[in-house]
Amino acid sequence: MRVFITGMEGFVGSYLAEWALSQKAEVLGTAFPGSSRKNLQALPLQGVFDLDITDGAAVDALLCEVKPDWIFHLAGQSNPALSFKDPEPTMRANILGTLHVLESVRRRGAGTRVVIAGSADEYGCVDEHVRAISETFPLNPQSPYAVSKVCQDLMGLAYHQQHGVHAVRVRPFNHIGPRQALGFVATDFASQIVAIERGQLEPRLETGNLDVVRDFTDVRDIVRGYWSLAKSGKPGEVYNLGSGHGLRIHQLVDGFLKHARVPITVHMKHERIRHERMRKVASIARIRRGTGWKPELPISQTLLDILNDWRAR
Repeated sequence: MRVFITGMEGFVGSYLAEWALSQKAEVLGTAFPGSSRKNLQALPLQGVFDLDITDGAAVDALLCEVKPDWIFHLAGQSNPALSFKDPEPTMRANILGTLHVLESVRRRGAGTRVVIAGSADEYGCVDEHVRAISETFPLNPQSPYAVSKVCQDLMGLAYHQQHGVHAVRVRPFNHIGPRQALGFVATDFASQIVAIERGQLEPRLETGNLDVVRDFTDVRDIVRGYWSLAKSGKPGEVYNLGSGHGLRIHQLVDGFLKHARVPITVHMKHERIRHERMRKVASIARIRRGTGWKPELPISQTLLDILNDWRAR
């Protein structure tokens, strides 16, 4: 089986490539021109192609050449804050990129399966009394990034309904793990802790609101979820992807500090506190019923692996 991953050089894409190889797939994919391939260097891939996903002709030519059985569409701009500062590149990459992939698959008409990576940000602000968000919850995007993800999501649905494209839509919640870039809560904590261990910072971990509840899943479980949806997901359907359990940020901090090599105090900084809903947790009943997938890695192992990744940098 031939698997094609857009954005394969990224955090999730590189782990998905590893998983696909472990399943004996022939793996190819794309990377943005000039981006680092460090995460892919040790993998026996069939090809990594430079591709600007906004170039429709290039997307179509490459997919016609590669002829994949499964496509995992991960490429795009994934930073909500950046989408406020400069929204147009986000819209072009996420919306046009998805359109180009779906159009190429439609023209080929070969039954290629497409998994489209949306985001839990599509749900926007959710009342904190909602214990778990199901896929039927109203969409309420609050950033240009989230709007672009809703467009990707609904475009996948439209291409399935109107053209019969085998598109499965996914709304992943927070995923963390080794190799994740700065700018995300787990890596920001881990990088501070390692800097403190090295004597580069005072022994004080700076945080935002520690009472916020989020749904964290190890990226290695997330890519298994993507795989299960390519294999068994219903065409046109949308699936949440998460742990199904809420974790307060202070529990994340406590988990990290258990593995710290020096004593560290915690300091909540006012400027790090954002206006955000207190609780956002996935219902994963649909994906469990449809594919049997569930997370396997304990959060304690994930946090230790993240710390060790930063210690090795």
